[in-house]
Amino acid sequence: MFEDLISRNFDIDYLSHSKAILSSDFPEAVEELESALSSLKIPVEELVASGGGEAKSTQRLRRGLAEKGWEKSVFEIKKIINGVERESQSHEIDHVRRSRDGSVIALEIEWNNKDPFFDRDLENFKRLHSEGAISVGVVITRGASLQASIEEMVRIYARKKKISNIENLTKTLLRIGGKEPTARQKAIYTQIAETRGVSFAEAWATAFVQDKFATATTHWAKLQDRVSRGVGNPCPLLLIGLPADIVTD
Repeated sequence: MFEDLISRNFDIDYLSHSKAILSSDFPEAVEELESALSSLKIPVEELVASGGGEAKSTQRLRRGLAEKGWEKSVFEIKKIINGVERESQSHEIDHVRRSRDGSVIALEIEWNNKDPFFDRDLENFKRLHSEGAISVGVVITRGASLQASIEEMVRIYARKKKISNIENLTKTLLRIGGKEPTARQKAIYTQIAETRGVSFAEAWATAFVQDKFATATTHWAKLQDRVSRGVGNPCPLLLIGLPADIVTD
């Protein structure tokens, strides 16, 4: 299962018998998920142009899953005593896939949020599983190799585009759909270049990645930290980390 993804350096982790459940009850869903992920590519310019809102790569993956029947769904859990509603909770899941027998997979994509979003997702999965609403929870995020490589990818891009000053940087970002750096950001890039004695391209790459893809955002190591502490347990979980190989020049 997911042999093609594993051969392409995707991080794959199964918890609480999720592998057995997926292979037995969700073979079609597994094929759909592998197909959607196998075709995912992220141009390096999308990393550089990233700003507010959802990343284009995430939007493409969402559309691909939605086309295969992985649709957004809201689960509402109510507690009623003698006909009186005492408690009500709603859990919105971005992608839900139901099997022919009614079993359910819940999936969340955390490309680049603050890492506490992992706690929210995993606790939602735990609650829904305990109520019998889902069989497996899936989380997709940046993998270990991608997180480790982003700064070098951006640095290489900056060299190729000959980003040597604020003016060149601004023109490049606006051309690819990004935003002009703020006054604070411009000052930081210049300061790093001067104090560290490095090129402007390297200073920008370092500051940009630390700002946009910092260790406190959603990526594989932060997800592993949560599940190792038992967050989401005992819900069966499938964890998927996107590799550096999906980024194209």
